[in-house]
Amino acid sequence: MKTFYDVLQYLKEFGVYIHVGKRLWDIELAALEVDNLYKTDILNAKDYATIKLILSHEHTMEVENPSD
Repeated sequence: MKTFYDVLQYLKEFGVYIHVGKRLWDIELAALEVDNLYKTDILNAKDYATIKLILSHEHTMEVENPSD
């Protein structure tokens, strides 16, 4: 897993489909969903850390260079 797209595809495996309308909102919602999956012991610590790192990077890039 290396990109935000990869994270979204991974979340789909758990029935989580995200498309709010703004990329920043999608990133933030994905972070919340990942937190919930981790809290319910569905995600292991390694996957959780990897996904959170990807989402944090994407969030920073989107805030610094908004696509809208």
